[in-house]
Amino acid sequence: MLALYGAPVRSAHAGAQQYEVLADGVRLALSRAIGAPLDTEPLWDSPLQKIEWLTQMSDRLPRRAMPDFETRQNFLRTVRYEAQRAGLEPELVLGLIQVESGFRQYAISKVGARGFMQVMPFWTRVLGNGDADTLFQPHVNIRYGCSILRHYLDMENGNLFMALGRYNGSRGQSAYPDAVFAAWKRWRFQPGALPAGGK
Repeated sequence: MLALYGAPVRSAHAGAQQYEVLADGVRLALSRAIGAPLDTEPLWDSPLQKIEWLTQMSDRLPRRAMPDFETRQNFLRTVRYEAQRAGLEPELVLGLIQVESGFRQYAISKVGARGFMQVMPFWTRVLGNGDADTLFQPHVNIRYGCSILRHYLDMENGNLFMALGRYNGSRGQSAYPDAVFAAWKRWRFQPGALPAGGK
């Protein structure tokens, strides 16, 4: 993978999403969500919100993981777009990514979960074309991660605590959901908090 992607593969300490047999209708709906055309322009309430949100979130991203301004902007647009598409709060997804991979694109956990959102490779066989290497592509990884979390949230009747446990393979245990909730607080958007002079 190093030669293929030109970046070091670093371990992550995520748990493991568990394979569960999906009803045909659920699998089809998830496959369609994964296979829909890719886009990265999310919804904004106003041009000012767009500037403020991107500025605040960019300032909070670790520079060691994303030193380049354009990379940060593209990543944030992708997170916001895919989160909105899945009916999730973008800031929740950023908190989950912080906990799962520390914003490392090429992270691999000890159980084989990959990328920003630590998606298990079996999902590419169940919902996609079976090419697990695509999970290192930011847009693909974030789309899978958001779609899977939405699926788990639906399974748990909107209970985010339990859905996060499923996502991590630790359903019913508090350590992982608590870590994501704590990280989520760090990413809360504060309208009107743009630094003096704006960016």
